Amino acid sequence: MNSKPYENLTPDAVLDALESVGLRGDGRMLALNSYENRVYQVSLEDDSYVVAKFYRPHRWSEDQLLEEHAFAHELVEREIPVVAPFALDGKTLNTFNDIRFAVFPRRGGRPPELENENVLEWIGRFLGRIHAVGAVRPFNARPVLNVETFGTEPRDWLLASGMIPADLKDTWVTTVDLALRATAHHFQIRETRAIRLHGDCHAGNILWTEGGNTTLGGPHFVDLDDARMGPAVQDLWMLLAGDRPTATRQLRAMLEGYEQFHAFDREQLGLIEPLRTLRLVHYSAWLARRWDDPAFPAAFPWFGTHRYWQDRILELREQTSNMDEAPLDV
Repeated sequence: MNSKPYENLTPDAVLDALESVGLRGDGRMLALNSYENRVYQVSLEDDSYVVAKFYRPHRWSEDQLLEEHAFAHELVEREIPVVAPFALDGKTLNTFNDIRFAVFPRRGGRPPELENENVLEWIGRFLGRIHAVGAVRPFNARPVLNVETFGTEPRDWLLASGMIPADLKDTWVTTVDLALRATAHHFQIRETRAIRLHGDCHAGNILWTEGGNTTLGGPHFVDLDDARMGPAVQDLWMLLAGDRPTATRQLRAMLEGYEQFHAFDREQLGLIEPLRTLRLVHYSAWLARRWDDPAFPAAFPWFGTHRYWQDRILELREQTSNMDEAPLDV
């Protein structure tokens, strides 16, 4: 596999890719913050703007990418503010120089004020609507978020990678295994239904625009790149921050809006800390898998150091303890 998948994605190549689907850029472009893919805001000759997203080769299959696009369009058709790719010549997914890409409308905005309970309720209403659509049918090609895909498989990959320092390896293995056993226990005692999710619903993937109760105002959800099947609470917990009372107030506000459109199973509250644990293991493996990409050492210079793995051990021990606590009570 090419360790430098974007080395030929020059500014000229970006413009040529857009021209191949009938969009002529005027030469102005801005690289947007993205590590997994390469994303550019491009100015067109008619003074409009588009966002071109070039997908990392070999990460998703064509069927998986098309499922993401179809889900986004399904949401847009129901007037849910998700940014979906354009269908150019009837296709949302195109290829140029062996790299798949899609073109999106540009959406501005600022991060949502998550300390504002009215904002959280508003976000909750749209998440409820997203999940009401997501529950209608499953993904067929996209994976499921579970202990195997986000825990066991990443753990095994990291063990085989040789990136964990030898003097910490046994301690890391013992700590991860204890955390994953606790995580698996929480999933086993709760029969939770998996639905289609945004999958990576944190504040950075929500753009807030002004305008009141209009089609342009409020939250816009972007970047369905991690969309997959999983428990509904996955799209809620990453928006929580602060101590337990603060997180409880935030979650209560979101559910106030959410449950206007979709029922929420309170049993899933017991999965918040297990899901956080899985994300920590998955994140370490994600960084390790991408380390040959020159963008990653430059952006994450602290990864792989002795201190990094020591901190992860402490973090997972804390998570194992957190999973023993009672779930948030809303």
